[in-house]
Amino acid sequence: MSTSTLPKALLDWAADGQNIHVGPFQHKVFTKQYGETEAAPAETLLLIHGFPESSFSYQANVEGLLDFFKRVILFDFLGYGMSDKPVDGYTYSLFEQTDCALQVWKYYGVSGGHILAHDMGDTVLTELIARSELDVLPAWFSDGILSATFTNGNMVLEKAKLRITQKWLLTKRGGPILGKLLNFPMFRQQVKSASSSAGMSEEAIQLMWTAIGHNEGRRLFHVIIRYLNDRKRFQNHRWLPPLQHTKIPLQICWGDQDVVAPLAVAYHLRDLVMPQAKFSLIKGVGHFAQIEAPEKWLETVSPFWEELKST
Repeated sequence: MSTSTLPKALLDWAADGQNIHVGPFQHKVFTKQYGETEAAPAETLLLIHGFPESSFSYQANVEGLLDFFKRVILFDFLGYGMSDKPVDGYTYSLFEQTDCALQVWKYYGVSGGHILAHDMGDTVLTELIARSELDVLPAWFSDGILSATFTNGNMVLEKAKLRITQKWLLTKRGGPILGKLLNFPMFRQQVKSASSSAGMSEEAIQLMWTAIGHNEGRRLFHVIIRYLNDRKRFQNHRWLPPLQHTKIPLQICWGDQDVVAPLAVAYHLRDLVMPQAKFSLIKGVGHFAQIEAPEKWLETVSPFWEELKST
């Protein structure tokens, strides 16, 4: 699917974006910046999307977020949305995706900021915090992570309730086959099953499906979902321990009707991993809270930043 054949909502989203080239193969990454380009790190919010999404997941939130920050930066990970979807020269590991995020922020001259993540992006954020605690973040990111907000994501994989499609895509034999067979009705059913609430609208699901499939993206479904294997391998010894002792202000904000990343994940994080974090629930909203109920989502995540600014 060429860009010209995308639905108007995605075309409008792409219109004021920018493509930058990152990494040794100079893959194209789609990015967007709102607000004041010279805003201080304390006035900058960096957004990280999840699977199977793109930066478009935050399109209904940007205007409201600019009431709390002077600068907001978004991007599509490689393999997602309007970014390149390389078959070769990229493994789609969470370590590479973390490097991708840092290269985007370097391009925009970001020396630090507040970070909010969702789903897969939560673990990219934990890798950033792990690097911060190890003092191996790049020197240009000198102001560091000023706060970290985690929203619905399976950061504790044993508490997850993965969908059947996710499990099949992770298998060596079944993954490539299912990736070829996956169609919109199957995708819609899996997205709807992620929430016990009303969930996303038909239009929102269609737009997500179109964005992930753009530029032959569906051929990579079984590859990009392997980030779950990274979680299984590195969760307990690399990603969760730094959250227990970091001095970075943390927030856990969860849609309480999430089925795939259920409240059991949020409660485990609150009780056993980062009890120092601010904890809040978005009532009556499921996995894709920022899409399902953007106003309620903003009302729940924003008091954390207001409290930080008042201290």
